[in-house]
Formats: sequence, structure tokens, C-alpha cells
Amino acid sequence: MSSLTVVSAIPPAIVALLAAVDAVAGVARVHALVAGGHSRYWIARSLEAGYLVRVRRDWVALPTADPELRAAARWGVVLSCITQARRLGLWVFEEDRCHVAAAPTSSSRKPDLATVHWAKPAVPRPPGSLIDSLENVLALVAVCQSFERALVVWESALQKGLTDAAALRQLALPASARAILDAATPYSDSGLETLFRTRLSWLRLPLRAQIWLYGHRVDLLIGDRLVIQLDGGHHVGSQRSSDNAHDAALLARGYYVLHFTYGQVVNDWPAVQDAVMRAIAAGLHLAR
Repeated sequence: MSSLTVVSAIPPAIVALLAAVDAVAGVARVHALVAGGHSRYWIARSLEAGYLVRVRRDWVALPTADPELRAAARWGVVLSCITQARRLGLWVFEEDRCHVAAAPTSSSRKPDLATVHWAKPAVPRPPGSLIDSLENVLALVAVCQSFERALVVWESALQKGLTDAAALRQLALPASARAILDAATPYSDSGLETLFRTRLSWLRLPLRAQIWLYGHRVDLLIGDRLVIQLDGGHHVGSQRSSDNAHDAALLARGYYVLHFTYGQVVNDWPAVQDAVMRAIAAGLHLAR
């Protein structure tokens, strides 16, 4: 059992019960446990002994269970939107508060300090779910977030191969989600690339992501020769040395390279755009 320390004195029935709870991420419905063959007697004994904790009338959890899952069970909601996007490892710039979802006809209590989405899900949610499906997450992100921030999440999901455009087009998505799907590509390696490409789309210049040039990928290539490199936290040490060597190789072949950090793109976009515009005005994006 992944998160349990089994003591020989624990009755086998409790060991089996705890294993069943552990198998569903440490938070389980009592109804489902009973249906799976575990008696209410041993559930009560486990609660008395502290092996389980009561989350809600029909929910119990291991003391070490994920606090967000325990909260979802307590509120009678599912983790969704930007919160579940973050939990899935998708690119999320910020999460102002926990975002959850509930059916429009749900009797769930409104949790404190959380944003609740009551919209009808694109994909039905099985009873007892605590986390939303990826499709529902993306649909809610499209409604909840600004276009470019939602696009970042969608492109992150496509880039990771968690879904694809063909599958998403089969769903009854809201208009905002359809617009994002039309604009999304699976090629952005980071949210910074998505922001950069979206914010400069008005240029009407070729702007290609993740292009291979002389043995290395570059984040963006504007026109023929203007290379944009977006530096994350991993651009240190040996990676920095490799990047510098590649910059030198590109410069020797007539390319011009601009580097920008996360902080610059997210917090000081006007200065970033000005630097790119000046490079274009000087013709540095053109083949010579």
C-alpha cells in the first residue's frame, strides 16, 4: 500500500479497508466502500482508532490524504477549471483561489474562498467524482480565464498529448471554448511561447515555434532571421553554456537572437514588444 504503514495488530478487515481507501487517492465514499464488501462496523472501528477521518456524512479519508481532495468531498464538488489544470501539470500562470465545479441542480454547499462553476459539464461526471475530466476542465477554463491565459492552458494540454483537437471538436463546447480550439496548436513548448505568438499575431509575419537551427531548437523564429529565446529557470549551468554556444553559432550565420525571461514577458510586455519592434524595424528578421 503506497501510503499506509501496516501494523500487525491491525485486524485484517481494517487493513483491507484502508487499502481500498488508499486505492482511490485516500478519499472514499462510505456507500462505495460498503458496496465493495467492507462493513460499516469496520469503517466505524477505523474512525474510532484514527485510521480514517470523517470528511462528510458519506465520506471518509486517510489522515494523510490530499487536502484538496478532502475539501472537495467535504463541499460536495469536483476540483476543476484552473485548479485541476494546475494539478494535471498544465501551464498555469496564476491561480487566484481554488476553482471547483458542481452541477446546476446540485445541492452542494458553496465553499468559502473558492470559485464555484455551476455550468453543465461537457462530459457527464460519474457519481462520487472529486476531480473533473480534462474536457470539462478545458471548457471551464475557456469561460473563466482571459483568452490568452485560457489558450496557454489548452495548448499545454495539446502539447502534452493529453487530448487532441479532433476529440475536442466532437463535444458540445461553449462558444468561447470553440474560439480557443480554433486558435490552439500543439507546438508551443511553454506558456511563454503561446503568449508571445498570440500577442504578436498582428504583425502578419511568419512566426514559427520550436524550429531546429543548427542542431538545436529555438523557441520562436520571426521572419527569416530573428530568433526569440524564452529563458525559464532551467537555463542555468551547463544549459546556459550550451545556449551561449548556440547563440554564437547562430550569430555567425547571420541570425539575430533576443532573449527574454518569464518576468519580462509576463510583467513587462511593453518593453519586450518594443525590443522586438525595433529589431524588425532594423530589418533583423530578413534574410541578407
